[in-house]
Amino acid sequence: MHIVVLAGGIGGARFLTGVRAYAGQIGAEVTAVVNVGDDAIMHGLRICPDLDSVMYTLGGAADPERGWGRAAETWTVKEELAAYGAEPTWFGLGDRDIATHLVRTTMMNAGYPLSAVTEALCARWRPGVRLLPATDERLETHVVVETNDGQRAIHFQEWWVRYRGEIPTRRFVFVGADAARPAPGVLDALAGADVVLLAPSNPVVSIAPILAVPGLREALTGNRAPVVGVSPIIGGAPVRGMADKCLSVIGAECSAAGVGRLYGARRDGGLLDGWLVDTTDAGAEVPGVTVRSAPLWMSDEAATTAMVRDAMELTR
Repeated sequence: MHIVVLAGGIGGARFLTGVRAYAGQIGAEVTAVVNVGDDAIMHGLRICPDLDSVMYTLGGAADPERGWGRAAETWTVKEELAAYGAEPTWFGLGDRDIATHLVRTTMMNAGYPLSAVTEALCARWRPGVRLLPATDERLETHVVVETNDGQRAIHFQEWWVRYRGEIPTRRFVFVGADAARPAPGVLDALAGADVVLLAPSNPVVSIAPILAVPGLREALTGNRAPVVGVSPIIGGAPVRGMADKCLSVIGAECSAAGVGRLYGARRDGGLLDGWLVDTTDAGAEVPGVTVRSAPLWMSDEAATTAMVRDAMELTR
């Protein structure tokens, strides 16, 4: 069996620990197609937050308290950059994390595509699943905001980290998406999938940028493999992060049913065959989609694996 997961962010990374464990129990292989919309260049380095969150989490190196970055991190370089007043002052890179960005940037400057660089980095961390960026091309999520001088676009990282979403926001734009192509292996993975899972990631800025890559949505919906999503909203609130603010910007309801309707039923031109919600949201309805409830708190690997098993049951 081949399971393909569309994922981004900390929620996607933690979900993949359960997918990996479940796959190990049944002898399945796993491919994760990961969001690159958060990617940015900071201090001359190529930063890939979602790819790194997945890689570090599955490789056992993620900080368990922050949920992102490296465990046992130090911040000497950040402090020195701050002493110089080097911009951006609102974005910090840990010393251990910088090593990853240096290797990535050096390889990409030498002409290697992001997918090949990701494979090389994973040779160290051995995540136990195949990690693929959604695209090798530049695709960045930008946010159109209101300022005293009118509207302007800022990078998603600035909106997220610097402003925490607390700024009048008009819309999200996936810069470069029109010219992007699926990274090598992505279309083949979807064509060969027996099941596709949408991780409980932010639907607006983690899953949507993946689907914005031309040809990827068509490959997802054109395959006969069932598509099952897992709600990132429990009891009307995001498990973590700012999905509620993102959903508000696009006029979508912040609820398990609301996100399910945002994805839509495959029979009606949407994505979903099945939708797994938390027991708190039992009774949620998404027209044309089979909805079931199960505990969705990813408190540890065992709970996450049980959640994945419940999602897989929906494929039957």
